[in-house]
Amino acid sequence: MSDQGDQRKSVRFDGQQISRGAGGETHQIAGDDVPPLTTQQGVPISDDQNTLRIGARGPAALEDFHFREKIFHFDHERIPERVVHARGFGAHGFFETYESLADVTKADIFQRPGEKTPAFVRFSTVAGNKGSSDLARDVRGFAVKLYTKEGNWDIVGNNIPVFFIQDAIKFPDIIHAAKQEPDRGFPQAQTAHDNFWDFISLNPESMHMAMWIMSDRTIPRSFRFMEGFGVHTFRLVNGEGRSTFVKFHWKPKLGLQSVIWNEAVKINGADPDFHRRDLWNAIQSGDFPEWELRMQLFDDAFAERFPFDVLDATKIIPEEDVPLRPVGRLVLDRCVDNFFAETEQVAFCTQNIVPGVDFSDDPLLQGRNFSYLDTQLKRLGSPNFTYLPINAPKCPFHTFQQDGHMAFTNPKGRANYEPNSWGDGGGPRETPERGFATYPEEIQGAKIRRRPETFADHYSQARQFYISQTDIEKEHIASAFTFELSKVKTPEIRARMVSHLLNVDETLGNSVAKALRLQEIPPPADAASPVLTDLKPSAALSIIRNGPTSFEGRKVGVLLTDGADITLLDALEDAFDDEGATVEIIAPAVGGVQANDGSWIEADEKLDGAPSVLYDAVALVVSDEGVAQLLNEAAARDFVSDAFAHLKVIGYSPAAQPLLERAGVPQDADSGLIAVGDAASAEAFVERCRQLRVWNRQEKVKAPALA
Repeated sequence: MSDQGDQRKSVRFDGQQISRGAGGETHQIAGDDVPPLTTQQGVPISDDQNTLRIGARGPAALEDFHFREKIFHFDHERIPERVVHARGFGAHGFFETYESLADVTKADIFQRPGEKTPAFVRFSTVAGNKGSSDLARDVRGFAVKLYTKEGNWDIVGNNIPVFFIQDAIKFPDIIHAAKQEPDRGFPQAQTAHDNFWDFISLNPESMHMAMWIMSDRTIPRSFRFMEGFGVHTFRLVNGEGRSTFVKFHWKPKLGLQSVIWNEAVKINGADPDFHRRDLWNAIQSGDFPEWELRMQLFDDAFAERFPFDVLDATKIIPEEDVPLRPVGRLVLDRCVDNFFAETEQVAFCTQNIVPGVDFSDDPLLQGRNFSYLDTQLKRLGSPNFTYLPINAPKCPFHTFQQDGHMAFTNPKGRANYEPNSWGDGGGPRETPERGFATYPEEIQGAKIRRRPETFADHYSQARQFYISQTDIEKEHIASAFTFELSKVKTPEIRARMVSHLLNVDETLGNSVAKALRLQEIPPPADAASPVLTDLKPSAALSIIRNGPTSFEGRKVGVLLTDGADITLLDALEDAFDDEGATVEIIAPAVGGVQANDGSWIEADEKLDGAPSVLYDAVALVVSDEGVAQLLNEAAARDFVSDAFAHLKVIGYSPAAQPLLERAGVPQDADSGLIAVGDAASAEAFVERCRQLRVWNRQEKVKAPALA
């Protein structure tokens, strides 16, 4: 793949002079009325889109003072809260290796089958502040710290395998655009505003990520039901020094599951801590979440013939092209003892790798390697943050680092440098045989600010993602774009986004344009590289096609009243317990109800504090007298009508018929309404719950989020 001259195409758009680079990136050019962009020292900037690198596909150059100043200032914008990933929740666990991977890596963690390595995982939202809600439409961080015998290895990823930008120099811009608008301080944890979509519409490289974030991937039902990805291409290096490219995938044992938008909005009101509460409750009850680590392994020959650049973080390698190799499992089995000391003080750095793992020249990864360490210094206040218990290695470690704010330890004796002449008292020494050694990749090229032409295709994989979805998921994507863009007050930005969507899929673009009621359909945006329309759908990209095979790990809410049939309740509890699911009892009063046999049943939740959005399925186990009291309760009607509108399976005892009618649910609505009266019907109810949603109900209900 050769580097060519910096060919730019200059056009005028919305009254602005815009230049397109060889990679399709946007360059907005200063004019008579527009001052030049400069560094904080007043130096004019020629290119704010690309870091300085050795060759168009080469590593970043440390001398790039503009990038370092920009990232440095961005990393230090806020204290003490994280600039991004501020709202997080963590847990301890372990990683268990399946088999030796000595053929591809010398990493100690992969040498002995069955060995368990301590781990800490932090899940998070990206854009919201610490006090924001869990169910914001947002990317989820999926960061894993593995305390290996040869040091800490951090896989700092997301629940989406691609990112908005190709070059780390644009990271401050995408986050600034996504965060609250600076003149008003809102919206919080939302991208439905002008700044965000203005940035996206001016950066075609973001279109693949835009498809992912407008899909249901960004409103997961639980951390336990979402995938994780390392995002970048890394290297594995074996004992002979042979390199193999690798991409990391975390696959949830319980399958994929998301909510729908109307449901997410209501969950945020009912329980803004929904995700963290779910993870806490699962671990505390012994229902330990589990993911399988799988690797996509490929060599230079594949990288050369792949239609897209493996160094481009806005691209994936479909699983059909490079199958995933299962290599181990991650289990979370212990909650933190102190949220601040562990979840807040944990410091993840992409630069934290171990012998046998190495970086690629992905420009986004290269920038993250600089940025994360700098961020931790500002946030945790000292270069000694590595000694905090949550960050410290669990293997022996020895350095000559000393002093600094809040020093935990310092070298003993006279030796605080190396090499030195002090023999056994001279402290630690290098270990050439075991120590980390960078893979000796040959690099040559001019020092330039430019992206390779192999980064220029911004629409083909966005199209591939879209055509890989089911019709239901496509409808959700169109609805999400319509909702977000309807919050944009600048018509030109809406039209510009539609022009990009037309390159992804004509039906999608026209659907969004019609829903926004654009007076004129814009022409498709200029594409820096022709859109490939022959890419095959990938089943792995669909949530619905990768859902669970059981109701394990899910929760059913059972609404009870006085006089409820205790035999039926016992049958439901037994059936769901056998399935590995949780039953939560909801009653008009939190004290509980008296069953038909005179026994007292304690409630887990009070009806008006436990709406059906908090459950994966619901059951109505009521008496004739009890249902009569519920008919005039708005919370009871909403409990049923929302469950129906959100396409959930509803089980009901015979006495519940009047409540179904009052909630507007016809008796013969669909197969998702299950009459339950005995153990056999309870089993049938559980079996239907395994499908999670009654998707063919969607056309009937036309909930606002789906229309």
